[in-house]
Amino acid sequence: MQIATSLFYDRSASKLASLGSKAELLQTQISSTKRFTAPSDDSVAYQRLQGLARDTANDKTYTANLGTAESVLQQGDTSLTAMTDQLQTVTTLVTQAKSGTLNAADRKAIGEQIAGIVSSLTAIANAKDARGQALFGGGDGAAAVATDGSFALAAKPVSGIPIGDGQSVQANETAARILTVGGKTKADGSIEGGTNTLAMLSSIATALQSDDFKPGSLDTSLADVKAASDQVTNVQASLGARAARVDLETSRLKDVGIDREATRSGLEDTDITNTVIELQKTMTILSATQASFTKLSALSLFDYLR
Repeated sequence: MQIATSLFYDRSASKLASLGSKAELLQTQISSTKRFTAPSDDSVAYQRLQGLARDTANDKTYTANLGTAESVLQQGDTSLTAMTDQLQTVTTLVTQAKSGTLNAADRKAIGEQIAGIVSSLTAIANAKDARGQALFGGGDGAAAVATDGSFALAAKPVSGIPIGDGQSVQANETAARILTVGGKTKADGSIEGGTNTLAMLSSIATALQSDDFKPGSLDTSLADVKAASDQVTNVQASLGARAARVDLETSRLKDVGIDREATRSGLEDTDITNTVIELQKTMTILSATQASFTKLSALSLFDYLR
């Protein structure tokens, strides 16, 4: 069998170039810690990585939203606790006023205290959340006092915060739902009828401060205040359930993130140990091939004849 000199050199050059390219690729994989640098290197893996990247970006947004929802829910819980404390104080004050042992000055002082509590509850209702928005809806304010002394409560439902694909959580409640006892919730979320807590407390304060005070004017006051306190507690419980949901979703996203990172690493990251071994093997073969080529290319016909 005869092998042309040009064919010998071409095959040897091709083999050496192939081994050199493989060694260079392995070295790049080790230095970059990535299995491939272009989509064409592994199109299937590249497409999966693109999908994982999109999911990771979406989850970062949802994680940030969950943090916002958690903050707003915590602030709402704190505010409702403050309202409950204020209403408990009203209960104590009304009980004292109903005892019949107070003189007119003391009774009027209690009325002033309750009026002050109405102002405090209004201020709590109008608090801003971490985003600078009204905590209990209503744009600039959730509870407004008209010139005639009446109270208007924000009733428009608060927009939900997206926390997942097709999922959202309403991180707060409207002032109308918190400060209205009874009433009917309409389709648009507003409250129809019911007793306005601020108006009810204001009436108690006015009655206590009146010179024509009649003990009978407080007959239903304790029951009314208790109903108002129960309403606040019910709303607070609802917010607590949403906070628990936010915690669960946050934990789920963390677990999904860990699993997704493991999948990404398996697709994209270089297995350094195996790649180093493969590089060493390739370099050994390359060195042997170079030595063999040098040895064979130095041979001549006279070497065969000796």
